[in-house]
Amino acid sequence: MNSKKILIVDDNRVFLKTVSIKLSPHGYHILTALDGGEAINIVHWEKPDLILLDISLPPDVAHGGGVCWDGFLIMDWLQRMDERKNIPVIIITGGDPVKYKDRSLAAGAVAFFHKPVNHDELLTVIRQTLGQTLAEESARIEAGAAL
Repeated sequence: MNSKKILIVDDNRVFLKTVSIKLSPHGYHILTALDGGEAINIVHWEKPDLILLDISLPPDVAHGGGVCWDGFLIMDWLQRMDERKNIPVIIITGGDPVKYKDRSLAAGAVAFFHKPVNHDELLTVIRQTLGQTLAEESARIEAGAAL
């Protein structure tokens, strides 16, 4: 089974775990990152099909110097990398939607969600973004169960 890889980038471990638990049964291979440096490393090596990205992230002092990778800097980095610039990004943040929604979409995000997230709506947007239908997902899940 060739499942789609989704990278979830958020500094809240509970959020990472919750979204992972909600998406995994739908056949997605979930990758997680707690900060921007870790996210960039995962994008470079794992080549995810989709990124769920928070805007506010802590400086990643453990990854060489405390670069303040926020969601906008990560999206900018992706746009400058030819082999990564087509990875769709969905912003999920607890930050002020009035302040961040338009800026996120202008920066290249395909969708914007404000926390707390409605997981059914998120799953629908993920399926649409990845060009999947419910029937395709059901077939993937059944194929995986048969293995």
